[in-house]
Amino acid sequence: MGEYTVTRTETIAALPDQIYPLIVDLHEWRRWSPWEDIDPDLHREYSGADSGIGAKYAWSGNGKAGKGTMEIVEDTAPTRVAVAVVFEKPMKSSSTSVFTLAPREAMTEVTWTMTGPHSLFSRIAAPLGLFDRMLGKDFEKGLTALKSEAEGAAGQRE
Repeated sequence: MGEYTVTRTETIAALPDQIYPLIVDLHEWRRWSPWEDIDPDLHREYSGADSGIGAKYAWSGNGKAGKGTMEIVEDTAPTRVAVAVVFEKPMKSSSTSVFTLAPREAMTEVTWTMTGPHSLFSRIAAPLGLFDRMLGKDFEKGLTALKSEAEGAAGQRE
């Protein structure tokens, strides 16, 4: 069946240790996640660890928001966070999102990569580039918001 991979990168004017807390703490995703504005009535539930390995987040909403869970499964401070993502609705799927933070002098190159087994939809959409463009837009939106949050926080610390 094969796997899909979607990757986007953004350079942020902040150090990894200023960006990392926004990713490793699932509560912080409300500040930058590209999916937070899809459903104003989204139900969120946090469990497990406060942050890092074992931190869990479940959501359920109407329409596009769907229903699913995320769990941090890997945490290498402050350069890497891996999140297992399981969607129950609108269609079942599972994937892993990996965030890598590579220092570049006073900046950080943040890469968001999602991989997962192909679904029927992604098998059709991936060869046409639709899957990458669809998810890629969300990743770009999220990384832009993460950049804004991290650069704002970095500016306040100076």
